[in-house]
Amino acid sequence: MDLRERDPRTFRIIAQDGDSPLRLRTVSAVSIFIPWRPAPSREAAFEAVTRWYADEFPEFSVRTVDTDDDVFVLAACRNRAVASAGADDVVVINDADTIPEPEALLAAIAAARTSGLVHLPYTAYHWLGARGSAQYLSGVASEDCDHELIRGACSGVYVTTPRTWAAHGGQDERFRGWGYEDAAWNLAHQTMLGHPPQRHEGRVYALHHLAETRAGARFETNAALMERYKLAAGDGAAMRALLEAREPASVR
Repeated sequence: MDLRERDPRTFRIIAQDGDSPLRLRTVSAVSIFIPWRPAPSREAAFEAVTRWYADEFPEFSVRTVDTDDDVFVLAACRNRAVASAGADDVVVINDADTIPEPEALLAAIAAARTSGLVHLPYTAYHWLGARGSAQYLSGVASEDCDHELIRGACSGVYVTTPRTWAAHGGQDERFRGWGYEDAAWNLAHQTMLGHPPQRHEGRVYALHHLAETRAGARFETNAALMERYKLAAGDGAAMRALLEAREPASVR
């Protein structure tokens, strides 16, 4: 069980194994950001996510983030979120449709400040779909909702610090619209930091919304860029060259 002493700026986590305390950590300044551009089919999920934070972590300020791009650029939103946080903050970047579990999120926050890695507060990604989402919104416990288990998921909720995010280049804003920014980031993280993102035992629950179009010229451009990431994976020099080829403003 985790015991939390809550304060608007700090909290402490006492992790216990049975009756034996394992560690005491203090984390200062946790920033929660939700990349968000209003869309009718996404409103219910967004409201569920913000309500979850209000219920579970009322001491945290939750902010939305967007850019002036003509299309929604999720990578740019995430980079902007991290750049706007304090140098010593722990930053939670939470997709507008994804709900984590409290203890896994706390474990990720506690570890992210000093680990030098990005943390994912889950080992299982449950996509609830229309049926499971309706169940969740009607009051069914998240773990009991119908779902599809998405294997290999590496998005939804990121926990990091500005230093860690900068150390592997953040996310590539050349991925415009929808598609591939998460998978490319995962390869860059593993290659530049020498380790995959650190996971914490738990689940996240992705709520239903209309699927975005994953076709056309923009999507094909994203797919071609993803192939370049695959070729550079595992090769530090090649990955660094790929990251440095971005426009200077791509990581703000």
